Amino acid sequence: MISILYLLQIMNVQQYLIENGVKPSLQRIALMEYLLTYKTHPSVDEMYEALHEEIPTLSRTTVYNTMKLFVKHKVASLVSIEEKNARFDGNVSLHGHFACQKCNRLYDFSINDQLFNKKELISTLDNFTIEDIQIYCKGICKNCK
Repeated sequence: MISILYLLQIMNVQQYLIENGVKPSLQRIALMEYLLTYKTHPSVDEMYEALHEEIPTLSRTTVYNTMKLFVKHKVASLVSIEEKNARFDGNVSLHGHFACQKCNRLYDFSINDQLFNKKELISTLDNFTIEDIQIYCKGICKNCK
């Protein structure tokens, strides 16, 4: 039985997609919920594996195309730290990523004005249109040290 809280969450995700120009569907709602619930920066394969039994009509192509659509409408971002493995993030606010080169886990970290001055960057790129900012570090996480 579906709980009222779950229905409210679906309605909120559905409204979020609509407000950002994405026509909601069962697959799109499920994928957006997954991104917002699991902050692991999943790949297309990881999202497919997590959801295909629950949604039998879901394919890897659908996941891939949906992620492209989400990135286009700025409800998700493409994290391209690794050349061969595109990952996605439902958090579209300005923040950085740390990639552990041992366990391959991605960690979010906050960006503050002292670390990164967005206004200063924009002023040095006068007459440019900035569409995406990605800040990342690679190394060994505290758990793998």
